[in-house]
Formats: sequence, C-alpha cells, structure tokens
Amino acid sequence: MATQPEPPFVHGRAPRCAVLLCNLGTPEAPSAAALRRYLAEFLSDPRVVEIPRLLWWPILHGIILPFRPAKSAAKYARIWGPQGSPLKVWSQTQATLLHGYLGERGHQVQVRYAMRYGQPSIASVLDELKAQGVTRVLIVPAYPQYSGSTSASVFDAVARWGLQIRHLPELRFINRYHDDPGYIAALAKKVRAHWLQHGPGELLLMSFHGVPRRTLELGDPYHCECLKTARLLAEKLGLPPDRYQVTFQSRFGRAEWLQPYTEPTLVALAQRGVKKVDLVCPGFICDCLETLEEIKLEARATFLQAGGEQFHYIDCLNDSPDWLRALTDLCERHLQGWPTRQADDPMELQASRQRALALGAPD
Repeated sequence: MATQPEPPFVHGRAPRCAVLLCNLGTPEAPSAAALRRYLAEFLSDPRVVEIPRLLWWPILHGIILPFRPAKSAAKYARIWGPQGSPLKVWSQTQATLLHGYLGERGHQVQVRYAMRYGQPSIASVLDELKAQGVTRVLIVPAYPQYSGSTSASVFDAVARWGLQIRHLPELRFINRYHDDPGYIAALAKKVRAHWLQHGPGELLLMSFHGVPRRTLELGDPYHCECLKTARLLAEKLGLPPDRYQVTFQSRFGRAEWLQPYTEPTLVALAQRGVKKVDLVCPGFICDCLETLEEIKLEARATFLQAGGEQFHYIDCLNDSPDWLRALTDLCERHLQGWPTRQADDPMELQASRQRALALGAPD
C-alpha cells in the first residue's frame, strides 16, 4: 500500500482543528453529461446499492446511465438557481455560518463543507486541511438519522482517504443527532413559523428519504430513528397522533422500500377528503432536489390533482439561526478536549502579545 509523501514534520507547531460538514452531493450542472458522472459515482457505491456487482453493473451501465441522466437533468433544471445547486449553496452557507457561530464562542477552528459524491470531494477537502496544518478533524455528516447508505458511506470515504495518508490527523465522527433537543426545537420553530403565517393544515406529513425495506431487516437503525424524530417533533408541537403522519419518499427500482410512500399517501388523503396538508422533511438539513422538486413541485401537483385544495411545503432548516445554534452546540460537545480555544493556541497567544506591544501595551 503506497502512501503520499509527507512534508517534514515540524516540532512545536500548534495543533489546529477543523470541522468538516459532509452532505450527499450534487452534479456540477443540470446537464445530462454532469448527471451521468454524478449518478455513476453515486450508484456505484455498494453502500447505496446492495446488489452483487455482477448483477448490478449491467443494469447500471446498460440501462440506467444511458437513459436516466437526461431525465434527472430536467428535474435539476427546475430548481437550479443563479448560484447553482441549492444543496451546494446551502451546504456552503451552513459551513460559513457555523464557522462564525463557533468563532463567537471563542473556538479557533476551520469549518469546511464537502460532498460524498461530486465536488468538492471529501478527499480533496481533507487534503487541503492537512496541507494547512490541521491535525484534528471533526466529521459531521449532514444526516440527522443514521443509515449505512449515508452516514456510513461518509465514513468509508474518509477511511479510503486515510489509506493514502502516512501521518493521519486525529479524527472524530458524529454518527447521528436524530433526537438532539436543539435539532428538534429548530424543526418545531420552522413549523410554528409557517403556521403563524399560513395557519395549520389538517395534517402534518413528515416525509423522510426512503431506503429499501431490506435494510431494516438487516439491522439498519434508520427507520427507528426517523420514527423517533417524528414523535419528538410532534410532542414539541403538541400534535396528537391523528394530526401527523410519517412517510418515505424517493423510491428507486422495483424492490419494496420503507412504507408508507409519500405520494400515494397524499393521494389517499385527498380522496379521503383532507383538503389542506402541510409537509416537512426533517431528514434533510438543506433544501435539495428531493425537497424542492420531488416534494414542493411534484408532490404538491399530485395532491391537488387528487382533490386536495392546499399543499404547503415547509422549507428545510437551511440558514435558520436556531438550527445553526443547535449545530454549534453539537460540534462543541464533540470538540471537547481538543485545543480549539484561542487561549490554547501558543502561536496565537504570541501573535496577540506582539500586536499588543505594537499598540503600546506594557511588556
């Protein structure tokens, strides 16, 4: 196993810490070519598609990649903004704001974002952090609910990067925060703010990203953690069981996925006489294709065509101050014991002293 050459080790260098916020990923453009590259990487991950490669490869390369990219590109084009992909814009925004929130609390840490699939890749950002002298990295997956297909895949990418590194930084990894009080409170405040403006619907639908049902049978905790998030959010909002429902979206392929499915549920609700529905996606901390196109556009159209009258999508947490404070709290807890405070950095202390002397402070 070959590792990358390392620069000479510098003794006495102050340790530097970083937080790396890792999201799923996005194509570089809403084009068939960009989607082909993105889907090839995404659907080649054995964590995402747990089918033997011998069976999956002909399907992926013979059926999916030749035809699906153009259809997916058209969907991305519907939500693409002047700054690019919403998921990338919000991920970058969250990283920037998190850096500010941590800095206000006295933490000297770098905060960066990376994508599990697409750019900037996890490996490339870790390379940059290491080149800048970072010796400790907290990995924060953008998935509140743990799943092997998401959170564990981020760990895989970090581990593969580590195989090429001789002098590894110290690493910490946040597995989940599906029941974090700050996260739940931030979700509840988002919903209440929507109700204050539009009034509550007859039912609050909580739609989570779907995964194959087989993963539940194999011991993946994702389904249980989604249900716990939903229960805690409902309790925070004071909703009785008949005022909310959990569903799962984004099915792919013919296998059974976690149920009930979101769009068929909306059809059934409309046919039952429910006229006004609110929908929130607690499993996504950033708005993206799955929330803006699949839910805000397609699911809304499905509900209205089935006889519903009002469909309100409640935005993801995005740049919510309550969410950023909760994320800062989460990072602070996991950064404990690392030298992140300004007073812990001898180089910064020396620089501060020199600046003070330059301003006329007594020696």
